[in-house]
Amino acid sequence: MADITRRLGWRHLRGAPTAHVRHHRSGVLVHDGPGLSFWYRSLTATLSEVPVDDRELAMTFHARTSDFQDVAVQATVTYRVSDPTVAATRLDFSIDPDTGAWRGTPLEQLGSLLTETAQQHALDVLARTSLASALVDGVAAVRERIAAGLAAEPRLPATGIEVVAVRVVALRPEPEVERALRTPAREQIQQDADKATYERRAVAVERERAIAENELASQIELARREEQLVDQRGTNARREAEELAAADAVRAGAEAARTVRLAEAEATRSLRLAEAEATKKVRLAGAEAQAAREVGAARAEAQAAWLRVHGDADAATLNALTGARLAENLPRIDSVTVSPDVLTGLLAKLGNGAGGDPA
Repeated sequence: MADITRRLGWRHLRGAPTAHVRHHRSGVLVHDGPGLSFWYRSLTATLSEVPVDDRELAMTFHARTSDFQDVAVQATVTYRVSDPTVAATRLDFSIDPDTGAWRGTPLEQLGSLLTETAQQHALDVLARTSLASALVDGVAAVRERIAAGLAAEPRLPATGIEVVAVRVVALRPEPEVERALRTPAREQIQQDADKATYERRAVAVERERAIAENELASQIELARREEQLVDQRGTNARREAEELAAADAVRAGAEAARTVRLAEAEATRSLRLAEAEATKKVRLAGAEAQAAREVGAARAEAQAAWLRVHGDADAATLNALTGARLAENLPRIDSVTVSPDVLTGLLAKLGNGAGGDPA
């Protein structure tokens, strides 16, 4: 919208670079072009403002496919006014000289023209297309058909309109149909997801099995190595025992030989000592025998001499000697009491003995 300023019955218009302004005064074209700025009187001025920038027109309409299914078409048409002079003469782009607002609705009329034209071509192409084909390839087909139809439409150049681009955003069926169409795809996606889950679980199970087999193989290898270690330890123990036994045998043999040598030496020494002791004893026995013989001989001679002496002595002398010898061998007697009976008997025995000897 143009920027209009009031000054003492005059009006000043300042247009935008994207707006083509036409100023007529008393039926004569005074100003014509984009981005103008000028003074005018509102009572004698007729102003038109035609936008020349690119504009987006969003449209949504319903169409029916060849299998009688309703689809909603969402499209956007980009257009611009290529000939403002023609557009200003075909559509009402006049503005209020006091406010700058459009007196009519030219853009709405232009939008209706483009929408109806695009809708006509879209309905024509969708009416010969099934719903499945429309959902798969319908967007491109509808876009090409709308673009070609708008380019070939004679009314648009006659109105000064140029279509820049056509975009079809989406083709959507009714919600119930869309849900029905989504169901197989969702089921397939769910099946694929379940399959992926099962495959992932199978892979996990396979990996767990491989891990378990590796652990079992490790345990088996460890057990085998432990068995080898036990065997080796047993072999080492047996070898050590054999070596210890051999060493003990060698030590025992050496100890036995030493003991034998010591025993032999001890026996030899004992034999020599026994021989020496025996020789000594023999010698002592001989000496003692000789001494005993000499003592015996001396005693025999003394006894013989004693017998010769006693044989020559008389009985009284012998009795006296016997009493003296008896007295020498008797124990010490401090006092002796001799009764008359004992003395009488003793004297009688002595008297008998003395009297019987001469006979």
